[in-house]
Amino acid sequence: MNQRPAQEVPDLRERGRDAAGQPIFSNRRLFIQLLAFGECPDPAPLIEALPQLDAPCTLYADLNDPRGIGLVTASEHPEFFIDTLRPFLRGSAFNDLWLKPEYTMLGRSYSIGYEADLDNILVDRPLQRITNPEWPWAVWYPLRRAGAFEKLPPEEQKAILGEHGTLGMNFAAGGYGRDIRLDCRGLDKNDNDFVIGLIGAELFPLSAMVQAMRKTRQTSEFLVNLGPFFIGKALYQKSAAG
Repeated sequence: MNQRPAQEVPDLRERGRDAAGQPIFSNRRLFIQLLAFGECPDPAPLIEALPQLDAPCTLYADLNDPRGIGLVTASEHPEFFIDTLRPFLRGSAFNDLWLKPEYTMLGRSYSIGYEADLDNILVDRPLQRITNPEWPWAVWYPLRRAGAFEKLPPEEQKAILGEHGTLGMNFAAGGYGRDIRLDCRGLDKNDNDFVIGLIGAELFPLSAMVQAMRKTRQTSEFLVNLGPFFIGKALYQKSAAG
């Protein structure tokens, strides 16, 4: 009598490695959402309301819409966006604005597998970057890789991602900008794979970072979709500490 093979339960924990090279794990991850609104003649009522929202957040002026704003919020618990953020938006001055759904982005932080400080990578660092008053400029956009990338040998994938990562680290080393990488597979209505946030003190270096990335093999050969881009400057920021 044939027996059914044993079920292999997926391990959904985030993975890293400690200083000794031993695997470490975490079930923490941060969900970050960007909502964009139009028809905002005066952001002052929004800024007045945001201290009442129990969450870290940043309110942006939309560079490409003189009556546009963007709101980024973050939580480790996706229920926050339904149980807390949704009632807040409907019960405040945000309710009078027009949502621009084409710019809605939602993703979750993730580890690559070698990080030694998972709590910092998954939660603390992204929060610090989106609420840092010294980095008011932001460029947010989604992207989708071609399916052909997933069929490449692991070592080739690693080399392609390494080229992209090294370029990002070079910009960070120069103080030009930092990135926030979020996985949005299964969370994005347009079936994108990732949401990227580029954060910095000035806008030009962030634009230059996108330009430089176009030359990498990942972008030039394996991206199917890039954008739309939301470009904003912070009008109000609140950290996790309030």
